[in-house]
Amino acid sequence: MKVIAFNGSARKDGNTAIFTKQALEALQKQDIDTEMVQLSGQKIRGCTACYKCFDNKDKRCAVDDDPLNEYIAKMLEADGIILASPTYFADVSAELKALIDRAGLVARANKNMFRHKVGAAVVAVRRAGAIHVFDTINHFFLISEMIVPGSSYWNIGFGLKKGDANGDEEGFQTMQLLGQNIAWLLKKINA
Repeated sequence: MKVIAFNGSARKDGNTAIFTKQALEALQKQDIDTEMVQLSGQKIRGCTACYKCFDNKDKRCAVDDDPLNEYIAKMLEADGIILASPTYFADVSAELKALIDRAGLVARANKNMFRHKVGAAVVAVRRAGAIHVFDTINHFFLISEMIVPGSSYWNIGFGLKKGDANGDEEGFQTMQLLGQNIAWLLKKINA
């Protein structure tokens, strides 16, 4: 089994990555393979609404000048998907939104190809707005007919400056339990 995580932060290895790694480490302890893709520095454009994915039905976006199709392939191969984002004006980053919009439309054009995969959100926030980010990511999972596990609290951790996340003990515990719950769910589904 494998879980792929996408860190939507513009800051490579920042607070969002730190929280995501906590969930991934818990998965690795349960013998689940993990990979994290950092969207920082990637030029991922938004959906152009060309709807060619509905004509082609090849599990790819027709816009092929960025790494999105590679990411869609990774999502298809994985049993679980973590989407992680910092809180930017009470929503996900532009890079993660582009991934959600385009991968989501390709999935719908191909018979909801993420159906029954496990999906979990990870959110980093300075102070407020994280619930909307959490909702945005979970809306993608739910409309894609994915299964969303919970944790002991919303999957949110606090930090502003790079590395501040290391001081959020409760955030770490939340992410570790999230990883454990993803592992448990994946094992039940694949039993």
